[in-house]
Amino acid sequence: MKKRTIIIGVICLLVVVVGAFLYRYRVELKNEATRIGLFKEAAENKQTAGHQQHGAPPAPPETKEASGEAKQAEETPTVEIPTDKQQLIGVRTVKAAIKPLNRVIRTVGRIEYDERNLATANTKIEGWIEKLHVDYTGRYVQKGEPLAEIYSPELVATQQEFLNILRWAAQGPSAKDERTAMLLVKDAQTMLEAAKERLRLWDISDDQIKKIETTGKPIRTLTVYSPASGYVLQKMAVQGMRVMSGEKLFDVVDLSSVWIVADIYEYELPLIKLGQTARIGLSYFPGKEFSSQVDYVYPALASETRTAKVRFTIPNPEGVLKPQMFTNVEIKINLGNRLIVPSEAVIDTGERQIVYVDKGEGFFEPREVTVGLKADGVVEVTGGIRAGEKVASSANFLIDSEAQLKGVTPLKIKKK
Repeated sequence: MKKRTIIIGVICLLVVVVGAFLYRYRVELKNEATRIGLFKEAAENKQTAGHQQHGAPPAPPETKEASGEAKQAEETPTVEIPTDKQQLIGVRTVKAAIKPLNRVIRTVGRIEYDERNLATANTKIEGWIEKLHVDYTGRYVQKGEPLAEIYSPELVATQQEFLNILRWAAQGPSAKDERTAMLLVKDAQTMLEAAKERLRLWDISDDQIKKIETTGKPIRTLTVYSPASGYVLQKMAVQGMRVMSGEKLFDVVDLSSVWIVADIYEYELPLIKLGQTARIGLSYFPGKEFSSQVDYVYPALASETRTAKVRFTIPNPEGVLKPQMFTNVEIKINLGNRLIVPSEAVIDTGERQIVYVDKGEGFFEPREVTVGLKADGVVEVTGGIRAGEKVASSANFLIDSEAQLKGVTPLKIKKK
């Protein structure tokens, strides 16, 4: 009996203890709910319902935009890096600012001869080279200087025909019939002019034709003259060789001006425009620079290097610039005012670009941004931050590691 009484007492005691614990837990839960405003909102709803029952107009609900902004403000992700830790890991911040953005393209160019100054010496008759006046490549020749002499049986026969017409024309006035003499003179003059024109088309000059008339003897060889002043670039003519009409004998190039042909990568090509100024230097002339402008952009890309050719023209009066020399080309391009940050401030994950915005008091917000052009040490930001906001420019990878450990991720940019 005594044992039973003890058991009942213990059970009653346990019931009292559990009841007290539940009461205390309920009070604490109510206090917490009151602190975060749940009961206040319920009370307001109840009060609103009471007013509606008494005919009072309902309170205007919050707009979706205001609630969305509040929600976004509440959900802005941040990672905390205390000030002492920032100094320890070397965190530096810089303001995003709108500044002039200049892009410098550096590349290598080659000196090539100006194709507009290239001339070819050839012949319009068939024959054999009897004498070479220019017998090696690279020699400098003046315009009109003799290059070679060609013997052509066809040319000799044409000159002989011309001499026969001259004799016939001289015999015309000796005819007894005056009318016949006039017809003979007229026909002779026509044939004589035709023979002269034929000789001119074969590059026989008027002085040479006059010499043939005076001496009464044909010229044995035709002299080929240089069409321009310059250097002999190619020499196909050889002593004694047979040449055909139209065959090229010499290439002469004037090096008083030369081309610089530079290679520009495919991704840099949209920045290149005609008329842009470039600085050109050569290792052969240290300290000396040439200035030129882009005068032509070639229309095709090289499939092996994915580069396009850009051309510059440089005067070369002293002849110090030789074809196939290499040059250093630097093109400075003004891209205007852009919102820029240091390149180190942007973390490229491969899928998106992230910066950490300094919100003050040791908090950093990871924010996704869109980037544009890149220049020397800076990058253009086209969306995600505004001018004047501070971003971490160093140790941002350590901040990113801390954010990932804490599960803090940037909000995605809403595409328009």
